[in-house]
Amino acid sequence: MKKEIFQTDNAPAPVGPYSQAVGWNQFVFCSGQIALDAKTGEVFTGDIKEQTKRCMDNAGEVLKAAGLNFSNVIKSTIFITNMGDFSKVNEVYSTYFNEQPPARSCVEVSALPKGVHVEVELIAARP
Repeated sequence: MKKEIFQTDNAPAPVGPYSQAVGWNQFVFCSGQIALDAKTGEVFTGDIKEQTKRCMDNAGEVLKAAGLNFSNVIKSTIFITNMGDFSKVNEVYSTYFNEQPPARSCVEVSALPKGVHVEVELIAARP
């Protein structure tokens, strides 16, 4: 099987030389999503909960472009600039995975693109 590229105007355009998502066999690897407005490309400057929701909504649009949804996610990685926000991020994140949440890592980093405070990356599997 060859590599498939997935792109949607309903999620922010990449801010670098990468694809929104790449499919390979049954897997879809979604690039990290940050709190950007899909239409303007501007940073969404709300609090950590609002930024997390924007990241998850953007990631959901990328999944949709690949014909998938959050139930297909098997692994996620969350990058946050303050581990003190862990519980706030979890509060929002958990609303997207009602049953059988994916495996996950959460890593504190010193900075993220465009000064945001959270980034969410997903790996999904096709049924």
